[in-house]
Amino acid sequence: MKEIQDQEQLKHFLQFHQLESILHEPLRPYLSLYRLEQGEKLCSQGDSIEHLYILVQGKVKIFTSSTEGKTLVLCFKTPIEIIGDVEYIRSSNVINTVEAVSPIYVIGIHHQWMNKYGRDYAPMLQFLLDIVTRKFCIDSDFSSFNLMYPVEVRLASYLLSVSFDEGDASFHEELRASSLVDVANLIGTSYRHLNRVIRKMSEDGLVERTRGYIVIRDREGLGQLAGHNIYEA
Repeated sequence: MKEIQDQEQLKHFLQFHQLESILHEPLRPYLSLYRLEQGEKLCSQGDSIEHLYILVQGKVKIFTSSTEGKTLVLCFKTPIEIIGDVEYIRSSNVINTVEAVSPIYVIGIHHQWMNKYGRDYAPMLQFLLDIVTRKFCIDSDFSSFNLMYPVEVRLASYLLSVSFDEGDASFHEELRASSLVDVANLIGTSYRHLNRVIRKMSEDGLVERTRGYIVIRDREGLGQLAGHNIYEA
């Protein structure tokens, strides 16, 4: 994670997302802008966290891990999204791991300054309440809900989420075939069954295995298979 010393860019994100009234003047000197590259983790499950982060550009993947080491993708998030809000409110460690799918920018606010300038500021409290309420409505029992879908739907949704960022038309990513074991874990299936599904998708012209990658050949077809992207509902 790299801090970006660019006040004009920070100001642009505040204006673009209409955050100026929420991140009011007393907080402004304590706002930090960070950039993370694809694959970098913003925070990891179980770690302590000292900042509240606001995602202002890019896409992140949120997943959880069991004590047995199994992982399961919960959802993908795009701006505007708060990361670390529940942890801040509850003074707890990180609940789920958050990883950059595409290059991302986040605004960070240390808890020290949130406590001093944001905790009793009504627009900030309303903003946090809106975000937390939306998360509760969308994410409640999300992992169990996703497992009700066939593997074909889960894989199609996952491929769409990790390969495209609607906020960045230039972003397009291919999936390494060597990472399929991780993908199987993340979407809650076996490696063998995942390979069967990929083979069927290849026969249908949706994807292609080439040079060690899974390449999307028919984005629209994948979208139809998914019905709607269950990870970005």
